[in-house]
Amino acid sequence: MSDGDKQKPGYEAARAELIEVVRSLEAGGTTLEESLALWERGEKLAGICQEWLDGARKRLDAAVEAD
Repeated sequence: MSDGDKQKPGYEAARAELIEVVRSLEAGGTTLEESLALWERGEKLAGICQEWLDGARKRLDAAVEAD
């Protein structure tokens, strides 16, 4: 496992943080810099969630093929 993998949150943690990021952006009241930082974090979290989902899909497909 690489250092990047050790720091990558699990799906549930990434999704929960992404929800908070979206809520913060929707609520407004942040500076442009803060909003950009939140947006960038949200993009990263969305990518992490997609990686987990893609991995789960591959595992399911492999399990179905094995049967």
